Amino acid sequence: MPPISDIVKHLIIINVLVFFAYNSVLGTYIPDLSIYWPEDPRFKPFQIVTHMFHHYNLRHVGFNMFALYIFGSMVERALGPKRFLQLYLLSGFGAFLAHVGIQYFMHFNYNINGFVGALGASGAVMGVTIAYAVLFPNHKLLLLIPPIPIKAKYLALAYVAYDLYSGLSGADNGVANWAHLGGALTGFLLVKYLLKRR
Repeated sequence: MPPISDIVKHLIIINVLVFFAYNSVLGTYIPDLSIYWPEDPRFKPFQIVTHMFHHYNLRHVGFNMFALYIFGSMVERALGPKRFLQLYLLSGFGAFLAHVGIQYFMHFNYNINGFVGALGASGAVMGVTIAYAVLFPNHKLLLLIPPIPIKAKYLALAYVAYDLYSGLSGADNGVANWAHLGGALTGFLLVKYLLKRR
Protein backbone atom coordinates (compact mmCIF):
# COMPACT_ATOMS: atom_id res chain seq x y z
CA MET A 1 0.00 0.00 0.00
CA PRO A 2 1.37 3.45 -0.89
CA PRO A 3 1.95 5.95 1.94
CA ILE A 4 -0.90 8.43 1.96
CA SER A 5 -0.25 11.96 0.71
CA ASP A 6 -1.49 15.13 2.41
CA ILE A 7 -4.31 16.24 0.10
CA VAL A 8 -5.60 12.69 -0.30
CA LYS A 9 -5.61 12.27 3.48
CA HIS A 10 -7.55 15.50 3.99
CA LEU A 11 -10.05 14.67 1.25
CA ILE A 12 -10.71 11.27 2.80
CA ILE A 13 -11.17 12.82 6.25
CA ILE A 14 -13.61 15.42 4.89
CA ASN A 15 -15.65 12.83 2.98
CA VAL A 16 -15.86 10.50 5.97
CA LEU A 17 -16.74 13.30 8.40
CA VAL A 18 -19.47 14.62 6.09
CA PHE A 19 -20.91 11.11 5.71
CA PHE A 20 -21.11 10.44 9.45
CA ALA A 21 -22.32 13.96 10.26
CA TYR A 22 -25.10 13.69 7.68
CA ASN A 23 -26.14 10.27 9.00
CA SER A 24 -26.18 11.35 12.65
CA VAL A 25 -28.41 13.66 14.65
CA LEU A 26 -26.52 16.54 13.02
CA GLY A 27 -28.02 15.56 9.68
CA THR A 28 -31.29 17.33 10.50
CA TYR A 29 -29.38 20.62 10.50
CA ILE A 30 -27.45 20.03 7.27
CA PRO A 31 -29.01 21.11 3.95
CA ASP A 32 -29.31 18.67 1.05
CA LEU A 33 -25.82 18.28 -0.39
CA SER A 34 -26.80 16.27 -3.49
CA ILE A 35 -26.84 17.90 -6.92
CA TYR A 36 -30.00 18.62 -8.92
CA TRP A 37 -30.58 20.34 -12.21
CA PRO A 38 -31.11 24.12 -11.93
CA GLU A 39 -34.88 24.00 -12.59
CA ASP A 40 -35.40 21.68 -9.63
CA PRO A 41 -36.60 23.63 -6.56
CA ARG A 42 -34.13 21.62 -4.47
CA PHE A 43 -31.16 22.98 -6.45
CA LYS A 44 -28.70 25.23 -4.62
CA PRO A 45 -25.46 26.54 -6.21
CA PHE A 46 -23.31 25.20 -3.36
CA GLN A 47 -24.35 21.66 -4.31
CA ILE A 48 -22.04 21.86 -7.35
CA VAL A 49 -19.21 21.42 -4.82
CA THR A 50 -20.88 19.62 -1.92
CA HIS A 51 -22.23 16.69 -3.96
CA MET A 52 -18.69 15.35 -4.39
CA PHE A 53 -18.21 15.11 -0.61
CA HIS A 54 -21.54 13.45 0.23
CA HIS A 55 -22.33 9.72 -0.08
CA TYR A 56 -25.38 7.48 -0.03
CA ASN A 57 -24.20 4.71 2.28
CA LEU A 58 -21.15 3.23 3.97
CA ARG A 59 -20.26 1.05 0.99
CA HIS A 60 -20.47 4.05 -1.32
CA VAL A 61 -18.11 6.21 0.73
CA GLY A 62 -15.86 3.25 1.56
CA PHE A 63 -15.32 2.23 -2.06
CA ASN A 64 -14.69 5.78 -3.24
CA MET A 65 -12.24 6.55 -0.46
CA PHE A 66 -10.40 3.27 -0.98
CA ALA A 67 -10.01 4.09 -4.69
CA LEU A 68 -8.90 7.63 -3.85
CA TYR A 69 -6.27 6.22 -1.49
CA ILE A 70 -5.02 3.63 -4.00
CA PHE A 71 -4.74 6.00 -6.97
CA GLY A 72 -4.60 9.46 -5.44
CA SER A 73 -1.34 9.51 -3.51
CA MET A 74 0.86 8.67 -6.50
CA VAL A 75 -0.99 11.15 -8.69
CA GLU A 76 -0.61 13.85 -6.04
CA ARG A 77 3.12 13.22 -5.82
CA ALA A 78 3.41 13.37 -9.60
CA LEU A 79 1.40 16.57 -10.04
CA GLY A 80 1.95 18.33 -6.74
CA PRO A 81 -0.68 19.08 -4.06
CA LYS A 82 -2.17 22.19 -5.70
CA ARG A 83 -2.65 20.63 -9.13
CA PHE A 84 -3.94 17.41 -7.61
CA LEU A 85 -6.63 19.30 -5.71
CA GLN A 86 -7.52 21.09 -8.94
CA LEU A 87 -7.78 17.71 -10.65
CA TYR A 88 -10.12 16.36 -7.98
CA LEU A 89 -12.41 19.39 -7.91
CA LEU A 90 -12.51 19.94 -11.67
CA SER A 91 -13.23 16.25 -12.27
CA GLY A 92 -16.11 16.51 -9.83
CA PHE A 93 -17.34 19.58 -11.69
CA GLY A 94 -17.03 17.71 -14.99
CA ALA A 95 -19.10 14.92 -13.48
CA PHE A 96 -21.79 17.45 -12.55
CA LEU A 97 -21.84 18.92 -16.08
CA ALA A 98 -22.12 15.48 -17.69
CA HIS A 99 -24.85 14.29 -15.33
CA VAL A 100 -26.96 17.42 -15.70
CA GLY A 101 -26.20 17.71 -19.42
CA ILE A 102 -27.47 14.23 -20.25
CA GLN A 103 -30.63 14.89 -18.22
CA TYR A 104 -31.27 18.07 -20.21
CA PHE A 105 -30.64 16.19 -23.45
CA MET A 106 -33.09 13.43 -22.56
CA HIS A 107 -35.68 15.95 -21.39
CA PHE A 108 -35.63 18.26 -24.41
CA ASN A 109 -35.06 15.63 -27.12
CA TYR A 110 -37.14 12.73 -25.82
CA ASN A 111 -39.48 14.53 -23.40
CA ILE A 112 -38.23 12.31 -20.59
CA ASN A 113 -38.73 13.87 -17.17
CA GLY A 114 -37.63 12.54 -13.83
CA PHE A 115 -34.23 14.04 -13.22
CA VAL A 116 -32.38 12.00 -10.63
CA GLY A 117 -30.20 13.77 -8.10
CA ALA A 118 -26.60 12.68 -7.78
CA LEU A 119 -24.14 12.49 -4.94
CA GLY A 120 -20.73 11.05 -4.24
CA ALA A 121 -17.07 11.51 -5.07
CA SER A 122 -17.20 8.92 -7.86
CA GLY A 123 -16.81 11.45 -10.68
CA ALA A 124 -13.88 13.16 -8.97
CA VAL A 125 -12.29 9.80 -8.16
CA MET A 126 -12.76 8.65 -11.76
CA GLY A 127 -10.80 11.70 -12.86
CA VAL A 128 -8.02 10.75 -10.46
CA THR A 129 -8.13 7.13 -11.65
CA ILE A 130 -7.78 8.14 -15.30
CA ALA A 131 -4.95 10.51 -14.39
CA TYR A 132 -3.20 7.59 -12.69
CA ALA A 133 -3.60 5.48 -15.84
CA VAL A 134 -2.15 8.29 -18.00
CA LEU A 135 0.79 8.92 -15.66
CA PHE A 136 1.53 5.27 -14.84
CA PRO A 137 -0.04 3.26 -17.70
CA ASN A 138 1.99 0.10 -17.16
CA HIS A 139 1.81 -0.05 -13.37
CA LYS A 140 0.27 -3.37 -12.38
CA LEU A 141 -2.60 -3.45 -9.93
CA LEU A 142 -4.08 -6.49 -8.24
CA LEU A 143 -7.82 -6.80 -8.64
CA LEU A 144 -9.80 -7.90 -5.61
CA ILE A 145 -12.29 -10.03 -7.56
CA PRO A 146 -10.84 -11.96 -9.32
CA PRO A 147 -7.37 -11.58 -7.73
CA ILE A 148 -5.41 -11.08 -10.95
CA PRO A 149 -2.86 -8.40 -11.90
CA ILE A 150 -3.84 -5.84 -14.53
CA LYS A 151 -2.09 -2.80 -15.96
CA ALA A 152 -3.52 0.56 -14.94
CA LYS A 153 -4.34 1.56 -18.53
CA TYR A 154 -6.46 -1.56 -19.05
CA LEU A 155 -8.25 -1.16 -15.74
CA ALA A 156 -9.11 2.44 -16.62
CA LEU A 157 -10.39 1.36 -20.04
CA ALA A 158 -12.54 -1.31 -18.38
CA TYR A 159 -14.08 1.25 -16.03
CA VAL A 160 -14.83 3.64 -18.90
CA ALA A 161 -16.21 0.86 -21.11
CA TYR A 162 -18.54 -0.33 -18.35
CA ASP A 163 -19.88 3.16 -17.66
CA LEU A 164 -20.28 3.88 -21.38
CA TYR A 165 -22.15 0.63 -21.97
CA SER A 166 -24.37 1.17 -18.92
CA GLY A 167 -25.08 4.76 -19.89
CA LEU A 168 -25.94 4.00 -23.52
CA SER A 169 -28.04 0.96 -22.66
CA GLY A 170 -30.01 2.89 -20.06
CA ALA A 171 -29.23 0.32 -17.39
CA ASP A 172 -31.10 1.03 -14.16
CA ASN A 173 -28.20 0.15 -11.89
CA GLY A 174 -28.44 3.06 -9.48
CA VAL A 175 -25.11 4.41 -10.74
CA ALA A 176 -24.59 7.86 -12.27
CA ASN A 177 -22.65 6.47 -15.23
CA TRP A 178 -22.56 9.73 -17.17
CA ALA A 179 -21.19 11.52 -14.13
CA HIS A 180 -18.39 8.95 -13.98
CA LEU A 181 -17.65 9.51 -17.67
CA GLY A 182 -17.67 13.29 -17.23
CA GLY A 183 -15.17 12.98 -14.40
CA ALA A 184 -13.04 10.57 -16.42
CA LEU A 185 -12.95 12.85 -19.47
CA THR A 186 -12.12 15.89 -17.35
CA GLY A 187 -9.32 14.03 -15.58
CA PHE A 188 -7.89 12.80 -18.88
CA LEU A 189 -7.92 16.23 -20.54
CA LEU A 190 -6.52 18.01 -17.50
CA VAL A 191 -3.61 15.64 -16.91
CA LYS A 192 -2.75 15.72 -20.62
CA TYR A 193 -2.75 19.51 -20.49
CA LEU A 194 -0.56 19.56 -17.40
CA LEU A 195 1.92 17.13 -18.96
CA LYS A 196 2.21 19.30 -22.07
CA ARG A 197 3.06 22.33 -19.94
CA ARG A 198 6.03 20.61 -18.34
